[in-house]
Amino acid sequence: MSEITVSVIIPCRNEILHIESCVRSILNQDLDVANLEVIVLDGMSSDGTRERLDKLTREDGRLRVLKNPQCITPYAMNIGIRESKGQYVAIMGAHNRYAPDYLKQSISVLQETGADNVGGAMYVEGQSWLQMAIGVAHHHPFSVGGASWHNPSYEGETDTVFGGFYRREVFGAIGLFDEELIRNQDDEFNLRLKKAGGKIWQSPRIKSWYIPRRTFKDLFRQYFEYGYWKVRVIQKHKMPSSFRHLVPAIFVFLLGILPLLFFWWTPTFWLWLGILGSYIGINIIVSLKASFSENRKFHPLLPFVFACYHFGYGLGFLKGIFDFFFFKESRRRKFSTQGDSR
Repeated sequence: MSEITVSVIIPCRNEILHIESCVRSILNQDLDVANLEVIVLDGMSSDGTRERLDKLTREDGRLRVLKNPQCITPYAMNIGIRESKGQYVAIMGAHNRYAPDYLKQSISVLQETGADNVGGAMYVEGQSWLQMAIGVAHHHPFSVGGASWHNPSYEGETDTVFGGFYRREVFGAIGLFDEELIRNQDDEFNLRLKKAGGKIWQSPRIKSWYIPRRTFKDLFRQYFEYGYWKVRVIQKHKMPSSFRHLVPAIFVFLLGILPLLFFWWTPTFWLWLGILGSYIGINIIVSLKASFSENRKFHPLLPFVFACYHFGYGLGFLKGIFDFFFFKESRRRKFSTQGDSR
């Protein structure tokens, strides 16, 4: 273990509430690596994040802070990768804190499985009533169609993982992250990795904790952006990585288009009513079951949380189809995320 070097890359923007706990959880890793380096790419933060990071750099020489003038996550990742020296490269989120053995377990799982990228599911820890409800939904298959990275107990090969702990040679083989993608850049990179014959592995031994969005509006926007940029990934690779990525958009499209057909074909009203009624009924039943398995106080919020996941992603996907297939690059570029690092 003493000869292994690890570079940690952290894209960051306006994370004053979480950046210190994140960085300290990484610097305090239970790992016998003398030359561990931690590189934070700050996207021109305006909330005191940079000042907090400067304080931390004076305390620990393993931490470096670099500027990310583009304020875009994949741009930050690529700066960090080019500047790093480690045999392994870990992409880690500023909005998370990490188990003391996160890096040690990542190395072990990588060596045991022969994978090119490993990771573990995030455990969501909420501070408010809504955040706790989002945590319940995050780990439930109804929210995202059973994506493995939402399941903390999943062990095995997968299409993508949170963050990612990579062998450095992966970047030399397939390139860096696509800087066009404001969101979903990790999904696209891992799709490229799989198509090149690479292996991605998820293990419950690799643990981190994540603070979710604080409002319904922020949650809706998050999944709207995921859906929007997923279209560009599919367009680029001429295929979706899973059918579940299409389901929310089909659902939202039907709810929107069927009312327009009422005047031409009356049965469409009953079809629309059946789809909407079925969704509401299933949502309430799933929310009740999830509440009883966790905590009853979440029940009033869960149907709305699930709806943010589904309608946010579906509407974003439909807007993505419209923009990416009908507008030029300059028009699409206007839709970007400049708010934070998540």
